Amino acid sequence: MQTPTLFLHGLDSSSRGTKGRFFTENFPGIIAPDFTGSLQDRLQALETICRGLDRLILIGSSFGGLMATCFAIARPERVQRLILLAPALNFPDFSPPAALVTIPTLLIIGESDTVTPPDLVIPAARATFMNPDITTCNDDHLLRTAFFALDWNKPLA
Repeated sequence: MQTPTLFLHGLDSSSRGTKGRFFTENFPGIIAPDFTGSLQDRLQALETICRGLDRLILIGSSFGGLMATCFAIARPERVQRLILLAPALNFPDFSPPAALVTIPTLLIIGESDTVTPPDLVIPAARATFMNPDITTCNDDHLLRTAFFALDWNKPLA
């Protein structure tokens, strides 16, 4: 049985953005829903979408990375792996949890990211996850180069 994998887009994006299209075209089993509204609205929608699913792989881009992180904090038993692309862990309403999350987490962030600056996001990630695998790259918030350079078969295996 295939591991349920979801792509969670950013705040001003959709499942039809560059990353969403890449995943749905290259990995047809990936679920790429659209989200609108506040963080709470989006998390409620994600909870509904994930009802009955376990061992999830959540791929979150920017605000979607924040959503994936919040879902994993609330439901760690249901998440197998997180892949966070320039996650918005610098969002004002986000606070790291009291106990570190032990879910394997890959975080990719651009050194020139001004939306989710590495100097804010990386410390938040280290305060949130037990052993995050953090990759910084010569890129900006959209990760135009790093995203397509990654061999996605490995983190999605």
